[in-house]
Amino acid sequence: MIMLDEWVDQSLLMQYLPEVWMRVLAGLLLLIVLYSIISWGVRAGMAVVVGRALQAIRKGSWQEPLRKRRVAAYLSHMVALLFLALNLQLMPMSEAVTEGLQRIVLTLSCFYALRCLSAVLSATQDIYEESTRSGRASIKGYIEVARSIMWALGTVVGVSILLDKSPILMLSGLGAISAVLLLVFKDTLLSMVASAQISSNDLLRIGDWISMPQANADGTVIDISLHTVKVENFDKTVTSVPTYKLFSESYKNWRHMFESGGRRIKRTLSIDASTIRFLDDEEIEGLRRFALLDEYLVEKQQELEESNKQLVAEGRDGINRRRLTNIGTFRAYAMQYLKHKKGIHHQMLMMVRMMEPSSEGVPVEVYCFTDDTAWVNYERIQGDVFDHFLSILPEMGLRLYQSPSGVDMREAFAQGANLKEMLQAERPSTEKRAGSALDS
Repeated sequence: MIMLDEWVDQSLLMQYLPEVWMRVLAGLLLLIVLYSIISWGVRAGMAVVVGRALQAIRKGSWQEPLRKRRVAAYLSHMVALLFLALNLQLMPMSEAVTEGLQRIVLTLSCFYALRCLSAVLSATQDIYEESTRSGRASIKGYIEVARSIMWALGTVVGVSILLDKSPILMLSGLGAISAVLLLVFKDTLLSMVASAQISSNDLLRIGDWISMPQANADGTVIDISLHTVKVENFDKTVTSVPTYKLFSESYKNWRHMFESGGRRIKRTLSIDASTIRFLDDEEIEGLRRFALLDEYLVEKQQELEESNKQLVAEGRDGINRRRLTNIGTFRAYAMQYLKHKKGIHHQMLMMVRMMEPSSEGVPVEVYCFTDDTAWVNYERIQGDVFDHFLSILPEMGLRLYQSPSGVDMREAFAQGANLKEMLQAERPSTEKRAGSALDS
């Protein structure tokens, strides 16, 4: 079987090229033509073969990511360069020069092989992101880890080909500088471990709302890569957080709140302590007009009457009798309101509790969950609840605590000035009456 270089040497073309430079130029042109033909042929063949294979398995949509990432183009360059490396004898050069060129061309072929594998990994990621499973977990971290390992090994192989050394010897030589490599690639190694842990334990997904105050991140995760996680904050800014920090430091993930179907309301009303008092019979009867309080007041009055009768039978003083308070009645009203309010999740915890009094009033905390986790709807429901509670307080004889404002201070000063003027106006008449009494 005659090799390509032997065929060229025996051809009539070389018989008419007596000069060496002519033979070199002719060989170079022939290699370029062959490179172009092989590259085009591999690319066209890949398009046909892969296209039909994907259609056969009903995965025709995968063609676009493979085409977009130029997998066939990189593979065609690799095959064509391998062909050139095996046929560099077409050019009349010394054996040493030919071997040097072969190593260079093989190194380029190795480079395109790595580009082809990297493109395959990128296409795999694109295909996964278009699938329905992409919302549950991201494989970008795994893809980047595989790409990093692949490029590291490929670089060792390429350098070994270029220097004509064994890759095993080069890998053994790397052990001497492993400490330096660990120091240089510390963040990369930490990110690789963190990315694997985050993905395997399902700690973070694209689309999750996270809060990480120490990194000024509060928003939606839009990208998870090997080194960084990008968070789009609610003010439309983007915060890049190192991946290893999301594994070593604490942050809040709101995903489970959305999955539960309920979003918590936890807010307090500070009641002015001076307005808290017992209710008399007339006020209790007036509150009976509230449908939400009618049943509570009836049951509570029966309970108090029975308890108070027992106290009277025991001969206790009337001061010991039990009575309804306006703040207790308000808490009962608020609880009944939440139970009947549309938009409140009635299968989750609900309570209205009184907390420890402070210098800023007596806090009454409302604790419940909405049945809509969307931010806008949640704020609307929460606003409706507290609008109603703030408006109903005066009906119970209660007032919200509020620190004195500038208007309050001006009114107090104005009242003091008016009182002073009244006293000064009354002083002459008082002195005159006193003098008349002394004269008499």
